Amino acid sequence: MKLRNVAIIAHVDHGKTTLVDRLLQQSGAFRENQRVAERAMDSNDLERERGITILAKVTSIHWKDTRINIVDTPGHADFGGEVERILNMVDGAIVLVDAAEGPLPQTKFVVSKALKVGLKPIVAINKVDRADARPGSVASEVFDLFAALDASEEQLDFPVLYGSAKEGWMAASADGPKDQGMAALFDLIIRHVGAPAVEAGPFRLIGTILEANPYLGRLVTGRITSGRVRPNQPAKVLDRNGTVIELGRITKVLAFRGLERTAVDEAEAGDIVAVAGLPQATVSHTICAPEVDVPIVAQPIDPPTLAMTFRVNDSPLAGTEGDKVTGRMIRDRLFREAEGNVALRVSESSERDSVEVAGRGELQLGILIETMRREGFELSVSRPKVLFTRDPATEELLEPIEEVVIDVDEEHSGVVVKKMAERRGEMIEMRPSGGNRVRLVFYAPTRGLIGYQGELLTDSRGTAIMNRLFHKYAPFKGEVQGRRNGVLISTDAGETVAYALWNLEDRGPMMIEPGWKVYRGMIVGEHTRGNDLDVNVLKGKKLTNIRTHSKDEAVRLTPPIRMTLEKALAYIQDDELVEVTPKSIRLRKKLLDPNERKKAERTREPEQV
Repeated sequence: MKLRNVAIIAHVDHGKTTLVDRLLQQSGAFRENQRVAERAMDSNDLERERGITILAKVTSIHWKDTRINIVDTPGHADFGGEVERILNMVDGAIVLVDAAEGPLPQTKFVVSKALKVGLKPIVAINKVDRADARPGSVASEVFDLFAALDASEEQLDFPVLYGSAKEGWMAASADGPKDQGMAALFDLIIRHVGAPAVEAGPFRLIGTILEANPYLGRLVTGRITSGRVRPNQPAKVLDRNGTVIELGRITKVLAFRGLERTAVDEAEAGDIVAVAGLPQATVSHTICAPEVDVPIVAQPIDPPTLAMTFRVNDSPLAGTEGDKVTGRMIRDRLFREAEGNVALRVSESSERDSVEVAGRGELQLGILIETMRREGFELSVSRPKVLFTRDPATEELLEPIEEVVIDVDEEHSGVVVKKMAERRGEMIEMRPSGGNRVRLVFYAPTRGLIGYQGELLTDSRGTAIMNRLFHKYAPFKGEVQGRRNGVLISTDAGETVAYALWNLEDRGPMMIEPGWKVYRGMIVGEHTRGNDLDVNVLKGKKLTNIRTHSKDEAVRLTPPIRMTLEKALAYIQDDELVEVTPKSIRLRKKLLDPNERKKAERTREPEQV
């Protein structure tokens, strides 16, 4: 049987996973009456909630006499570690672009990686059914993008299809025919994407995707570069330098058939399979026959740009909401995560009972924390800090700079330009993007963007869309103004009282509600001034035997500020922590005792003079 390996790459939310759903349905991978969840490939709860793909996944479909292995890749640059490796596993790529939004930073990110490994792309302009669709202009923008990324003549001669994954059709022109379904795309994949390149020699496979299975143990997915693999076959694992990691036997070989993984008796070069039985094998390792000594060349990974400290939750409420609270549990979980996610770097921290985790961005680290709290972990995490580096030649301090693209209504563009300038952003482009909207492009330091997403949505009344992409390391841009307001800190432990919160409303907005448990040193609100203020949120009304005329003085409170995980991480300062449990997100001071805080403040002051 003929074989094709193809990846679907696109900017986040341009419809990759929906397209895969349609391909599975129309190739007969689902029965007519089979109930399948929408976005079947997004199997992770967080993926479904956020509408993004976090983990790469493989599926397989039959079309005529050909089996097509399709890899659905993440579109967000924070998960770029996945994208780079996957592109080395396939021979072609479908570049999916929104017919209204056109190519965006993550499109640029994944396309540049695809062109670099020599893939010949197919461009699919999706969502042509949108009222603001402009398929012709978008096709020209894609060509300009390819040219700017130094595509070869062959890569620039790409075929284009138009359609709507939601409606389930693709065609050579934007106006149909719609009754042929996805046939045009299937036929084009078979025609345009080459058969897998196969090398001679014994069995070799490079690990690309890693997962843990409760029955089979560690599963490593990759493409077989040469030879054949069978269950019970002896195998060797080599790292990128050729060092032997382990010797063992492959217990199971699983091939992809539709959404299912099926055990097979043999798989040959060119196919994408998952192998079990090698507990030490991980991503970028070469799994091979015992006689092989040279590993397959593995793609180097872009460096992490942000780091956070994960600590044991030592607040007075520790252990009341989660069942995984010890430093050893947190440490083991994070090191296990780093094994399967090469874009994360986990290292021991200088602080007691803490681990430092470095990653590509706030989203990647936020999703790791969210995943852990859903697994029952309690932990406290520090403010994200940017990882600087030094120029080896001049010893100059360098910091990560990101390319930021903001689509916003014209009326709000002024405030966006002002705020980005305050955050040391340098505007490099401003152009209309249709419908009274403008597209602003900046180069801005990563540290200036921490927490800007929420502020941008407030400034633009929820109409702005921001996309970011790592650009390069550049000389330090100077100080960025941080949070200007102080916080309100609880002086005591107990349950909050409505009367006390009502009395404190003139001091600033609250982050808690009546009846919530608080402790000394916990942040309960934002102060209207620049300094921190200790407040009592447990103080009830003094009762007397004199009746008042008001109707029992009903207390009406202003709704509190709702703190999501991302918002909390962006809000805290260096002397504060976010306490994360399966049920709550609380903000607190690192030092809970007010006397210790004053002492630490005094020792810090001379350094700033």
